[in-house]
Amino acid sequence: MLRGSLANEGVLLVFLRMVRRSIVKGWHKKVLAVMTVTIGTALAVAMLNVSLDIGDKVDRELKDYGANILVIPNVEAIASEIEGVGLGARGIPSYLPDGEVPKLKTIFWSNNIVAFAPFLDVQASAPSGGQVPVIGTWFRKTLVVPTGETVTTGVRDIKSWWQVDGAWPDDESGDALAIVGQAVARQLSLKPGDSLNLAFPIEGSHNHTVKVSGIVSAGGEEDKQVFVPLPWLQEAVELQGQISRLEVSALTIPKNELARKAENDPESLTPEEFEVWYCSAYVDAIAYQIEEAIPGARARPIRQIAESEGIILGRVQLLMALLALAAVVSSALGISNLMGAAALERSKEVGLLKALGAYDSSVTWLFLAEAVLIGLIGGAMGFALGLGLAMFVSENVFRTTLEVKIVTAPAAFAIAVGVTVLGLLSVARVIARLEPARILVGR
Repeated sequence: MLRGSLANEGVLLVFLRMVRRSIVKGWHKKVLAVMTVTIGTALAVAMLNVSLDIGDKVDRELKDYGANILVIPNVEAIASEIEGVGLGARGIPSYLPDGEVPKLKTIFWSNNIVAFAPFLDVQASAPSGGQVPVIGTWFRKTLVVPTGETVTTGVRDIKSWWQVDGAWPDDESGDALAIVGQAVARQLSLKPGDSLNLAFPIEGSHNHTVKVSGIVSAGGEEDKQVFVPLPWLQEAVELQGQISRLEVSALTIPKNELARKAENDPESLTPEEFEVWYCSAYVDAIAYQIEEAIPGARARPIRQIAESEGIILGRVQLLMALLALAAVVSSALGISNLMGAAALERSKEVGLLKALGAYDSSVTWLFLAEAVLIGLIGGAMGFALGLGLAMFVSENVFRTTLEVKIVTAPAAFAIAVGVTVLGLLSVARVIARLEPARILVGR
C-alpha cells in the first residue's frame, strides 16, 4: 500500500512539473489566452450585473412618464367616467375619502409603490365666461402612513416631465395658489403673479381668487386645466375629505401566462396559482391589493403604460442576454483556436507521451489542468473588469449606482472555466489524431 501511495505521489509530482513547464515555456500564448478569457468574462459579468438589476432601473425610468394604476370609486350601478369624475347611474358624482389614501402603503407590495397623488376634479367658470377644469391635488406632500413610515409624494413625482414656468404651490401653506396650463394662461393672458377668479357651481358660493404661481407645460390635457392645492379646493366646493380619483405609480414585472390568466378573473385561479400571482409584482396583482386596502375603490391598470413597460423591459433583458452570449461564444472560439494551435506546436511532446503509453485522456488532462488555471486567472480578472464596466453602464446610462449581485462572482469563474474547457474540444480532436510513430520520425 505504501509503495502504491509513493507511486501515486510520484505521478502527481511529475504531472504538476509538466503543467508548470508547459505554462512557463509558452507563457506568451497563455497570457493571450488569459486576456481572451478576461474580456469575454468581463462582458458577461457586466451584462449579468446590469441585467439582474435592470428591471427596477428601467421601471423607475419609465415611472417618469406617468402612473400605471388608476383608482376610482367603485360604483355598483353601471358607471361611466367624464373628465375623470366617476358618475353613477343617476349622474351623481362619486368620490373616495382621501383619508384612505395612505393605506396604499400597507399592501403586500407597498415598497413597489414609488409615488401616488389624489385628484379632485371640478368645473369652474373663468372670467371670460367659459368653463375651465380645476384640479385639486397634492403637489408634494409629506404624510405618515399607517405603518408609521413618513412618505413624501404628489403630482411632482407622478408627472415629473411637467415644466413649470414659475414656482410650484406649497401644500402645507394653505394659500390659494395655482399653476395654470399654458393653454388657459394664453386664453386668459395670465402670467406668474397674476390673480385668477373662479366661480364654482355651488349654491350660495362666492367667487374665489387664486394667485398664479406658475404656468405648466405638459403637452396634454393638463395644458387646459388649473391645478390648486387639494385642501383648498375641497373647502371651496364643500367636499372636505373627498377625491375623484387616485393615480399610482408602481414598480411591476412583465406579464406571463399566469398573469394573463388572472387578468379577467383572479378567482378563476387555483389556490396555488392565486398565491403565486398574489405574491408577484404584476400590475393586476398590485391593483387587486389596492382594492382590498381601500374600501369602495376600483383599481385598474393603465394598459398602455403597464404593457409598454413589460415590452421594453423584455427587449432590454433580451439584448443583455444576447450580448453576454456573444461574449462567451467569442471567447470560447478564441480559446479553442489558441489551445488547438498550442497542441499542434507541442505535437512532439504529445507523441512522446503517447509512445510511452499515455492514453489520449491522460494527455487531455494535462491540457485540462492548464485550461482550468487559465480560467481561474481569467475569471478573477474578468470579474473585476466586469464590475467596473457594469458601474460605468449603470452610472452613465441609468444615472444610478450599481448594486453588485453576489451571484455574479461564482458565475464569473464558472463562465471563465467553462469557456476554457469548451476550448479543449479542439485539443481532444488533435490529440486523438496524432500518431506517435509518424510524429517521432518527423512526419
